[in-house]
Amino acid sequence: MSKEGFDYIIVGAGTAGCLLANRLSANRHKRVLLIEAGGKDDYHWIHIPVGYLYCIGNPRTDWCFSTEAEPGLNGRSLRYPRGKVLGGCSSINGMIYMRGQSRDYEHWAELTGDDTWRWQRVLRAFRRHENHWRLDKPGTAPEGFAAMHGGKGEWRVEQQRLRWPILDAFAAAAEQAGIPATSDFNAGTNEGVGYFEVNQKKGWRWNTAKAFLRPTAFGRPNFELWTGAQVRRLRLMHDSTDAGGLRCSGAEVLTPHGVEQPWLNPGGEVILAAGSVGSPQILQLSGLGPGALLQGLGLTVEKDLPGVGANLQDHLQIRAVYKVQGASTLNTRAASLWGKAMIGLEYALRRSGPMSMAPSQLGAFTRSSPDRAWPDLEYHVQPLSLDAFGEPLHSFNAFTASVCNLNPTSRGTVRITAPDAATAPAIRPNYLSTDEDRKIAAESLRLTRRIVSQPALAAFKPEEYKPGPQYQTDEELARLAGDIATTIFHPVGTCKMGRPGDPMAVTDARLRVRGVTGLRVADASVMPTITSGNTNSPTLMIAEKLAGWLAG
Repeated sequence: MSKEGFDYIIVGAGTAGCLLANRLSANRHKRVLLIEAGGKDDYHWIHIPVGYLYCIGNPRTDWCFSTEAEPGLNGRSLRYPRGKVLGGCSSINGMIYMRGQSRDYEHWAELTGDDTWRWQRVLRAFRRHENHWRLDKPGTAPEGFAAMHGGKGEWRVEQQRLRWPILDAFAAAAEQAGIPATSDFNAGTNEGVGYFEVNQKKGWRWNTAKAFLRPTAFGRPNFELWTGAQVRRLRLMHDSTDAGGLRCSGAEVLTPHGVEQPWLNPGGEVILAAGSVGSPQILQLSGLGPGALLQGLGLTVEKDLPGVGANLQDHLQIRAVYKVQGASTLNTRAASLWGKAMIGLEYALRRSGPMSMAPSQLGAFTRSSPDRAWPDLEYHVQPLSLDAFGEPLHSFNAFTASVCNLNPTSRGTVRITAPDAATAPAIRPNYLSTDEDRKIAAESLRLTRRIVSQPALAAFKPEEYKPGPQYQTDEELARLAGDIATTIFHPVGTCKMGRPGDPMAVTDARLRVRGVTGLRVADASVMPTITSGNTNSPTLMIAEKLAGWLAG
């Protein structure tokens, strides 16, 4: 372990942390420490796309959190995966490249009072690290594509390496139901139906450790990486230059070698990039959070910040399953040892087929009702079905059309329950806790039925298996949504940024923690509202923005 001070201490080597480490260590005059509680990303299932099945719920790669029992889910508790490995959630997630909608970022600018978060400004950050397959060969991309996408960055975006006739039929049915086809979900409005693009490279998962750490950052003498190292709390001192203010001077870290206390050089900063569960947990353990909560656990309240751990938002997907006839799905294709062997051989020889699959292949964005001003629903459609994630596939051919409310109004919390980093915090998303969210849940199930009833799917004789056609009223469908819905693993908002007058804002628009010098947060927890789509790439954008500000 280093005996020198650092200019930047980054907590969390996940999606945001890896990019920040790359960008900040590019200045050879700045010493950068990246701290990761998990281990190295040397587990083979991280890199095989379908390996998320063996990484989620595995303590080698996942924190293995669970929510508290959720009233909106009829008392169920959900598994709540968070990456605990180099690359963080980018090592275990669904690999879908999705920016959200331009209106998301216009709204952030309004909430924070800072125009740097407007769509045209964040677009530059997205393009800086993007490496899109359509730009591999000059002159082959559609007209105007290069103005929206990047081709020289580290974050690889590719087409999926398989198609399924049943998914093609669902896409055609969606068009018949009024959802237009699209070839680009990432141009500012994502309305339409099409196959998702993914963060893969030649059939392998492309995580942020590959993209931003190796070989670039690893070869820099001013960069240091600690793995298997959990931050227990931040080190805070009263700042004599600011009456009543605090300064972050470093961290207390439990490592395989014992407790280490890396410190900051004058003018240095600690950057929390531990995610929407980890970052509020570390702040609360450090005495930064809701005063009553901290006092009740015997912690000294260094700064009463009521927004730390509040404002939790997540996308709740409602999984509708339809049995089909005359269609090949993964349920039967992977049912036999011979089928499994052929799937393995296809991947070994061509890096294609089901082992190259993202968890969801086909996507659609649309409106829950015609009076919606923008698409508020996202579909993840899969050529398979099962009772719950991690359970065996059904024995019959079927597809799953999962739909989520992109802009939920329900808000939850992440709160520590003990003054100890080894104790998991209490995660309460409060799913379906508002009338609006329950209404949209019912409307989304009806829309799924309308899509499936179109002529394009008629040849496959789809039969609703879950939730079941006998459920029709808003009340019945909302209750059934509580029975069958699950997280799509997009927690955000627990350290939200905001205007100076917002009492619940944890950071300002430049991600500085209120009242604490030398401390920022840069991950999905700073989002004031959830983006309209998968959240991994917006998290990278946030890190890119901060890196640009720090580089000057």
